[in-house]
Amino acid sequence: MKGFRDRGIISPSKTSTTDTPKSSVISDSSEPGSTDTKFSKPSLWSSFFASAFSVFDIYHKSSSTSQNKAPHIRHSNGWTSPVKTIMAGGTMRRIQERVLGTSKTGISNTTSDIWLLGACYKISQDDSSGNADATNALAAFHRDFSSRILITYRKGFDMIEDSKLTSDVNWGCMLRSSQMLVAQALLYHQLGRSWRKPLDKPLDREYVEILHLFGDSEASAFSIHNLLQAGKAYGLAAGSWVGPYAMCRSWESLARSKREETNLEYQTLPMAVYVVSGCEDGERGGAPVLSIEDAAKHCSEFSKGQEDWTPILLLVPLVLGLDKINPRYIPSLQATFTFPQSLGILGGKPGASTYIVGVQDENAFYLDPHEVQLVVNFSRDDVEANTSSYHCDVVRHIPLDLIDSSLAIGFYCRDKDDFR
Repeated sequence: MKGFRDRGIISPSKTSTTDTPKSSVISDSSEPGSTDTKFSKPSLWSSFFASAFSVFDIYHKSSSTSQNKAPHIRHSNGWTSPVKTIMAGGTMRRIQERVLGTSKTGISNTTSDIWLLGACYKISQDDSSGNADATNALAAFHRDFSSRILITYRKGFDMIEDSKLTSDVNWGCMLRSSQMLVAQALLYHQLGRSWRKPLDKPLDREYVEILHLFGDSEASAFSIHNLLQAGKAYGLAAGSWVGPYAMCRSWESLARSKREETNLEYQTLPMAVYVVSGCEDGERGGAPVLSIEDAAKHCSEFSKGQEDWTPILLLVPLVLGLDKINPRYIPSLQATFTFPQSLGILGGKPGASTYIVGVQDENAFYLDPHEVQLVVNFSRDDVEANTSSYHCDVVRHIPLDLIDSSLAIGFYCRDKDDFR
């Protein structure tokens, strides 16, 4: 993937301060400086896959078993747990600090570049630019960040099968994080990376249709209800937590089932899904192998043999350490956000998934699914809908060295050149 060839650098001079969202953004003031964020050459992408996963050797098993064996599900180390008692009373309060610790918000007092899903915001200042450019860049970053789709815990939705659960509080954060990543892929596909949420109504119809796909009922194609159904073979169950690998495979399964229900022209997910894993497959399957032949096969299957190549969603589940992430992989993780194809990372602290969308120095910016909100229902053509619960103006960050070593990286490739 030629991630460094087409970096999306945002020019502050082209961004008006009128682009700031109407609601306030919590941020720290930037101080003058000249620090630049630098990443390695494009070769780190191949070396990232080729040499960064020796941890798998500890878990390696014989490959002599049948290729048709059932998927391996790991139940230890807190990957699954019974649903906990949800908050008493009817108050709508955050539980983020209970699972992620004290939240850090805003932008640190640094002038290093910010990378947000392939777009660069140049905060550094020099004598000729002054404070205006840095202010405009920060405003542009905030507008971009608050335009990303936020999907959080909900309560009051239809019961999930026989579980009697009408909320995913305390167990659905990985599902919600994955929904955000896929929603971002759909925004890329339908509206482009430069899309921003309109400040006034009517809303973009394509945007409303995307949100409708992630509604909390079986009628919405990518609801938590349908994800759980599609992921049963990988251990997904209402009330239990799930890891990144099982989550990626569940999306592959859900996309396949939806593809079989409709014709190519009306696909709810108009792209192939390719989970990049090792030869042994699964959480213990070794270093991921990215193959253009496998990608082409997925594209052909998606198009039912009508096209040689189609848009493709790459999901790369990884384990980058044992108890915690190995520090030597952090520069490579940072560099993935400079790829114009970047969809971010499913990751967080152990047992508390978030959707990581950007980096600045050693900090990762994320959208937090641990906000409990009431279920929202609107039709797919309601361009006057209130979509405020699907966005966040508060910029939160976490040190990269504190994120869980088990994570998944996402990329959207519109065409074959993008993939190469």
